Amino acid sequence: MTPDDHATAAADLLNAERTGRQIGLLTLRHPDMGMDDAYAVQNAIYRQKLAEGRRVIGWKIGLTSKAMQYALNIDIPDSGILFDDMLFDHGGSIPKGRFIQPRIEAEIAFVMKAPLSGAKVTRDDVIAATDYVAPSLEILDTRIRRVDPDTGKARTVFDTISDNAANAGVVLGADRHPVDAFDLRWVGALTFRNGEIEETGLGAGVLNDPVESVVWLARRMAQYGQSIEPGQVILSGSFIRPVECPPGTDIHADFGSFGSVDIRFDG
Repeated sequence: MTPDDHATAAADLLNAERTGRQIGLLTLRHPDMGMDDAYAVQNAIYRQKLAEGRRVIGWKIGLTSKAMQYALNIDIPDSGILFDDMLFDHGGSIPKGRFIQPRIEAEIAFVMKAPLSGAKVTRDDVIAATDYVAPSLEILDTRIRRVDPDTGKARTVFDTISDNAANAGVVLGADRHPVDAFDLRWVGALTFRNGEIEETGLGAGVLNDPVESVVWLARRMAQYGQSIEPGQVILSGSFIRPVECPPGTDIHADFGSFGSVDIRFDG
């Protein structure tokens, strides 16, 4: 792909977000598309959103579980950018029509108190830079069709990364904990949709330990000259499968003594 191709794909994705009309798979449009192309498209979206007045409030990490990596035939996580208009209140609601095909995932969020960067970031560095951890929900959306209707081809990780790693929103629970207050591998969630249990999981599903997920992010960002800044929110990766959230959906994620998170999708 050329820089013009990256810019065109980014513009198409931004238009899809504004209009609610999905675009076709970028990997069909550009069969030779690779990982660097995907992040170049994401970066073009980032630059345009900043130009429109948006502010970066953090980062999300995806594809941290073996199940999702196997499903997409990839052996590394991916990442996306959290912007200020993506933050929703615990117990609040999402207006109807805000998203195209929203889904949620349960995650442990890290909120940072110090910068974090470099190719040699360690687990101890992450712990030292973390202000607190909290229960959270990530809202996913897709501005790219999940499956091409003509060929039956499913989107790949390159489509997803281009689409800001399918990122659309974040909901933080009210509870705040020191990063070492829990063994995060054993922090789990019972995730309910409209009062019925849908998914369960444990933090260990995220690269064996959510702290290691943040290590991965900091090292990957160093490759692109980026860093994690104080005050930013890091969504460390889901330990449940995505839960579909059509209009009229109530979500309750019970993290036990770690806290809970609630959000409603208006019908």
